[in-house]
Amino acid sequence: MGKKKKRQNKARSRHGLQAVTLCISTAMVLILLGLVVLTGLVGRNLTSRVKENLVVTMMLDQDMTDTEAQQIQKKLRGRPYVNHMQYVSKEQALKEGMKELGSDPTEFVGDNPFLSSLELTLQADYANNDSLAWISNELKALPKVSEIAYQKDLVEAVNKNLAKISLVLLVLAVLLTIVSFSLINNTIRLGIYARRFSIHTMKLVGASWGFIRGPFVRKAMGLGVLAAIIACAVLAGFVYALYRYEPEILTVLTWREMAITGVAVLLFGLLITSICAGISVNKFLRMKAGVLYKI
Repeated sequence: MGKKKKRQNKARSRHGLQAVTLCISTAMVLILLGLVVLTGLVGRNLTSRVKENLVVTMMLDQDMTDTEAQQIQKKLRGRPYVNHMQYVSKEQALKEGMKELGSDPTEFVGDNPFLSSLELTLQADYANNDSLAWISNELKALPKVSEIAYQKDLVEAVNKNLAKISLVLLVLAVLLTIVSFSLINNTIRLGIYARRFSIHTMKLVGASWGFIRGPFVRKAMGLGVLAAIIACAVLAGFVYALYRYEPEILTVLTWREMAITGVAVLLFGLLITSICAGISVNKFLRMKAGVLYKI
């Protein structure tokens, strides 16, 4: 009796250790995947902010009045590409010019040489050179608009760099998913391997594959949920540390991004553990008794 009890305790201890190992390894993988998701979401928000800070300047004619400028602003407010507008009068432009030059240009030319202007920032979807080409033509068609200026090279460089970053994140996410699936699958398979004879015994007494597979999948999913909770706690700690270091991070990392990351981590934890457990159990269910003793 004593030896039997000792063997049972050893088996429980071994199963417990396997469960802890699976939970920790799954949590570590989910932390990495969560970081990729979080980085992708933050990168998307940062991309929008960068694009929405690109300025398109409408230079207005010398005889443009403030009233006429206001009428143009009213027309533009209904346009889908406009994010924000700021009117710079000739007087404001003169003040800014005096600050930069360190002198009053009217003393030399006798009149205010600066033109009034409208500075537009665009919605992120329109901050590309293709959209800016037709937007520029549309703005030029407005009355008393002399010139449209924007940094074409900067827009192109920003979009190219952001596309490269997005591609790197996508490749990293795919590679990490493949590696994580392999790691978790091997860990779950080792745990199920220790109970391969129990699986075979249940099969011999007539238990269906679904009945045999169910407890293993449910246990793996339970560990997946626990691992996801641990991963979310670690990620929350990471975000808090980042906020303490740079409070401005909350402008691109909101509760929405954190909630999406948490749900993604939980779903991935459930999905990958259930799939791996099902695959591993099916593998041993297909094996014959002779093969079980050989492996």
